[in-house]
Amino acid sequence: MSKRDYYEVLGISQDASKQDIKKAYRKLARQYHPDVSEEENAQEKFKEVKEAYETLSDDQKRSQYDQFGHDGLSMGGGFGGAEDFGGFSDIFDMFFGGGGRRRDPNAPRRGNDLQYSMVLDFEEAVFGKSTDIEIPQEEECETCDGSGAKPGTSPETCSHCQGAGQINQEQNTPFGRVVNRRVCHHCQGSGKIIKDKCDTCGGNGRVTKTKTIHVDIPAGIDEGQQIRIPGKGEAGVNGGPAGDLYVVIQVKRHEFYEREGDHIFCEVPLTFAQAALGDEIEVPTLHGKVKLKIPAGTQTGKTFRLKDKGVPNVHGRGHGDQHVKIRVVTPKNLTDRQKELLREFNEISGHESAEEQHGGFFERMKRAFKGE
Repeated sequence: MSKRDYYEVLGISQDASKQDIKKAYRKLARQYHPDVSEEENAQEKFKEVKEAYETLSDDQKRSQYDQFGHDGLSMGGGFGGAEDFGGFSDIFDMFFGGGGRRRDPNAPRRGNDLQYSMVLDFEEAVFGKSTDIEIPQEEECETCDGSGAKPGTSPETCSHCQGAGQINQEQNTPFGRVVNRRVCHHCQGSGKIIKDKCDTCGGNGRVTKTKTIHVDIPAGIDEGQQIRIPGKGEAGVNGGPAGDLYVVIQVKRHEFYEREGDHIFCEVPLTFAQAALGDEIEVPTLHGKVKLKIPAGTQTGKTFRLKDKGVPNVHGRGHGDQHVKIRVVTPKNLTDRQKELLREFNEISGHESAEEQHGGFFERMKRAFKGE
């Protein structure tokens, strides 16, 4: 059977750059590598891709191939063995970072980390709290001590892989001897066969249980922050250490306060008279009510700062501040007497008085009307 054109094999044009050739090869090698691909004829396709890449990535071989096709390659002595290219281990290093070696299936392994989302009230996030949570965890079965075998029996070493958890298949190819490593399907990679399974865990060696864990929420924690509790994740495998538990915080909105970092923001309404004449008002804070002096002539939007009345820093670096924004409220339902007094106030104040108080603003407004 005649060989396919190498450019067609890699899906590239004849003027493709070395980078294009390498990119195409990496994609196809990952797709057809016999240790990871489930496609039919994956091994043959992988060899074809590898052969095409070895030719087109070498300037001399590519030149010979472009001039004389497949026959021209024999002029330069053909291809070397698998060791010339680095063998299959280089390919595994490229894609999987491990040279194709499978770790001991019975070696201790760390348990999985777990994540738990906790919703806090606004004040709980500010001042912190201690609470208990319940989470499902996988842990070793106490009936069989994690072996998966019925008490009184033991797992047997898999006779097919001799306990390695993988089976090597050797094959001689035009590129040298190729060793394919596959997970042993008899023991599913564990290296052991359980004939009499534990009734509690069904041979899995692990069971799911609900555990109660105490959590201390530090004062000042904010939305999206998390608390790491070491060793409270899933139990390790084969005696390995347990994973960690991460508690991710969500905070409910407050009807009056808004938070930015360690600072608190709020808006306080004032009557026209309070803003004009000045007053002393009480302002609610997270730490109790405080008195705030409002100077005469305060305008809407004016902001006052209450030092250290914000949120305690979660790392213990003091407190934020509370910023109080003033909003002057215009009355809607006036009595006749109130209307009369306001008309009198307006007549006494006069237009000139308003211009004197807000000269800059009125001047700009006049110029806007005149189109200046």
